[in-house]
Amino acid sequence: MTNRTTAPTGAPCWADLWTSDVEGSRRFYSELLGWEAGEPNPDFGGYFMFDRKGVPVAGGMGDMGDMPAQNTWKVYLATDDVAGLVKRAEAEGAHIVVPPAAVADLGIQAVLTDPAGAGLGAWQQGTFPGFTVLDEPGSPSWFELMTTDYDGAVAFYGSVFGWETQTLSDTDDFRYTVLRPGGGSELAGIMDAGAFVAPGGSYWSVYWETEDVDASVAKLRSLGGGVTQEAADTPYGRMATVTDPSGAAFKLRQGPNS
Repeated sequence: MTNRTTAPTGAPCWADLWTSDVEGSRRFYSELLGWEAGEPNPDFGGYFMFDRKGVPVAGGMGDMGDMPAQNTWKVYLATDDVAGLVKRAEAEGAHIVVPPAAVADLGIQAVLTDPAGAGLGAWQQGTFPGFTVLDEPGSPSWFELMTTDYDGAVAFYGSVFGWETQTLSDTDDFRYTVLRPGGGSELAGIMDAGAFVAPGGSYWSVYWETEDVDASVAKLRSLGGGVTQEAADTPYGRMATVTDPSGAAFKLRQGPNS
């Protein structure tokens, strides 16, 4: 279990769901992961929160005006200067989808697409830090960029988000780099996915921890979700790649010490 009051610079600090079925998603994730779904807030365009044991764990949003929801999860990375980050990102070839905007006193957000096509958010903390609990059932336990431009992504996130990285593997079969500030804990990963992801199709994934992946997959199926990759054992725990009933993809993970 990890408890924190603020995320390290560059680290994943929040995730939210852009869903075409707000009520269905509120029910689905509550039943699957034991979350409590808050009511959509009209002051924030219908944005709503999922809580876990009374603590915010994820956000959600439906269609935005004439922009239909794309049924995706978005990962946000922490920054102490979102305006400066956006300038660096543009200079490095990113596309800015939503420029820096204050969200009341909660913080300042921006949304961008990295040069290889992966969408993500940047969050400058105000009163809201994002995740404060990780690595417990129902909370996030890993974040991963699947990219078609591995070398470019490592350089981009180092330059733009200030990542301190460590390469775990650099072979033709498996290239993987992690965010590891100060040589401490690993906080996120970048995987070379050029062999199986179409150009421009890079994406970020969030892993949600569970006590029993197989039981969670069975529950997910009973709730109308889909399974892209069946549960399998890995050196980092037992994992499955799944979708909610509207098609939003995410991963379930049972850590190796569970």
